[in-house]
Amino acid sequence: MKKKVTANDVIVFAVTFVIAIVFAFPIYFNIMSAFKSNGEIMRDAIAFPKGLYVDSFKYLLTETQYPAAMLNSSILTFSSIIVMVLVIPMAAYAIERTNSKWTNGVFTYFLFGMMIPFQVYMIPLFKQLKMIGLFGTLWGPILVYISGSVGFGVLLYTSFLKGIPREIEESAEIDGCSRTGIFWKIVFPLLGPVTASMVVLQGLGIWNDFLMPMMVLPAGQAKTMIVELFYYVGEFSSRWDMIFAGTTMSLIPVLIAFLSLQKYFVKGVSSGAIKG
Repeated sequence: MKKKVTANDVIVFAVTFVIAIVFAFPIYFNIMSAFKSNGEIMRDAIAFPKGLYVDSFKYLLTETQYPAAMLNSSILTFSSIIVMVLVIPMAAYAIERTNSKWTNGVFTYFLFGMMIPFQVYMIPLFKQLKMIGLFGTLWGPILVYISGSVGFGVLLYTSFLKGIPREIEESAEIDGCSRTGIFWKIVFPLLGPVTASMVVLQGLGIWNDFLMPMMVLPAGQAKTMIVELFYYVGEFSSRWDMIFAGTTMSLIPVLIAFLSLQKYFVKGVSSGAIKG
């Protein structure tokens, strides 16, 4: 039996459609402009490209430091995410399953870290990176990204762990499985949705970060994609063809990752919200 379409359904669909158009238009505009020359963009930014202009892509890939910047962005993102996925779930598991005065204090300490804006401790942080020899290297931003994600990651994982029955772990413990084995063989595979959520949210933030690579990585060398594109924005003139071509190339990995993990991402966020 077909469900009767109500006025409410029509309104919800119309609002959803409008929101989808609003969110999709910047991506469409960016990709369309990437295949136009700078003069064509300046003449009419909204118009369709008259031809398939790809000189901007060729120039970025062969005559600039953009390929090295792409490599730096990839190293920063993947290295940070791998360590996050290995470390943060273990911390969240210990906090959630132990539930003692000490672990609750650690959890509160992690949450306090989320309340302090990065700009407040930015300068002291850069000075500390210089003191320990990490300023001007990729390891500095990686360390900061990982430490900065602990609070949010632990909150996300502990909320999801509340919905995993402890009886599963108790059965494995009776069978002689160690605590480490229980976590990696039983619990961690069940954390797939929330892991996908963290990978998308944190990975997107690192991939698109501007301030940290701009301030920490050495001048005169390739930094990250976003920073490299910033140099094409001038006070009196800008190379919009280069900017749109570069941002289009940077969008491709993000769209692939999000579309691949979309199902798990939505499940992880909704489960964490309900169970938390």
